[in-house]
Amino acid sequence: MGKINLGGVILGGLAAGLVANVLGFLVDGVILAPQWAEAMKALGRPDFSSTQIIGFSVLGFAYGIFTVWLYAAIRPRYGAGPKTAVCAGLAVWVAGLLIPNFALMGVTGLFPSSLTVMTTLGGIVEGVAGALAGAALYKESAVSAQSKAARA
Repeated sequence: MGKINLGGVILGGLAAGLVANVLGFLVDGVILAPQWAEAMKALGRPDFSSTQIIGFSVLGFAYGIFTVWLYAAIRPRYGAGPKTAVCAGLAVWVAGLLIPNFALMGVTGLFPSSLTVMTTLGGIVEGVAGALAGAALYKESAVSAQSKAARA
């Protein structure tokens, strides 16, 4: 197996994060904004601040980079392409969103079940679309491609 192209991971990861952040804004910042405001008010908390929104955006880019890194890591086994990107996006969604959302939001009853379900389902679209965008930009390094060719 060749080495992962770190520059490709960063480039693809930033693209994945951008796509996920834009979709996340549409889902949580527009479509679900009234439910989020109501849920935060029920907790005695103000709406999300600019600092928190920036924090969510930074996390979105971190998730994007991690997703493309995972894509690059599983590519030798699953093959390059959209199917592998979807697998990486789903894996990150399960570990990074599905489990935490249902543990912290659902099981505790901290937020309404409908909001938990809707934001979690929105996250699958964000994560998979981001993974597809990031994987489309990821290319193995020339050294890695040459070492594969030499072994074949």
